[in-house]
Amino acid sequence: MKNEIKIFSPATVANVACGFDVLGFCLDSVGDDMVIRKTDKKGIHITKIEGFDLPYETELNVAGVSALAMYEATQPDCGFEIEIYKNIKPGSGIGSSAASAVGSVFGMNELLGRPYNKTQLTQFAIKGEALASKCEHADNLAPALFGGFTLVKSISPLEILEIPTPDNLYATIIHPQIEIKTSESRAILPKKIILSDAITQWSNLGSLIHALHTNNYDLISKSLHDVIVEPHRSKLIPHYNDVKTVAIKAGALGCGISGSGPSIFSLSKGVETAQNIKNAIEEVYSKTGIEFDMHISEINTEGVKKIN
Repeated sequence: MKNEIKIFSPATVANVACGFDVLGFCLDSVGDDMVIRKTDKKGIHITKIEGFDLPYETELNVAGVSALAMYEATQPDCGFEIEIYKNIKPGSGIGSSAASAVGSVFGMNELLGRPYNKTQLTQFAIKGEALASKCEHADNLAPALFGGFTLVKSISPLEILEIPTPDNLYATIIHPQIEIKTSESRAILPKKIILSDAITQWSNLGSLIHALHTNNYDLISKSLHDVIVEPHRSKLIPHYNDVKTVAIKAGALGCGISGSGPSIFSLSKGVETAQNIKNAIEEVYSKTGIEFDMHISEINTEGVKKIN
């Protein structure tokens, strides 16, 4: 059995407009590379980090905390070293912490002969994600591990549903180069919502799940609306409404905040439309004076994976 594995741990989009804390999908064009290595020295040791300034202390690093949770449950007769090549900027809103948390446990599981299934790995990864967001949730973790679209049916007990991905569905992502911490973006959300908004929201979520099962692009478009979270979080993202307006005009099925922001996602049918959306957003955002990155991605139906 191999003593070292190199993996690609993908970025993800959580919430997907109407599915706050329960729905997410996996991206294909951006993610972190990680190397996990079995060692004779017991424990979890982070030995290399490139890309961003993150803590090497195991208990302070998201990848380390999730790895520790699995290590303590497994009690293997070995230790593990973790190398992190960070390509997803922390605080970007496309699952940076989730990619780290997922990558470490996936790699360890592979090197140990896969004793745990994906749901069990998600349970370990939740411990790391909680370090970053100050609460346990799996809407980024689940799509990173399972691939495609996932719905977190329950956290306790953990239950994850895999949702079909329509053919030819693409995501266009803009990441303004500002940081919004998940814990801060959660703090601005209302503790109570009015009943009519709740009814609208769960109607949109239910119809979106049906649309994904039936490849109904028109219904996807009608369902991608968030009346509860977006009105509050969009205030933290400069020029959010401008981005949304031009994305829809360029052919987007819908547009919303990716996770806690500041990234904004648009979904579209076909790569040509996705490119048109990218061009339209670039034209608007290049005039704001704020630096930004953009990505076009198919929906990654595999999730985290080994690479050569």
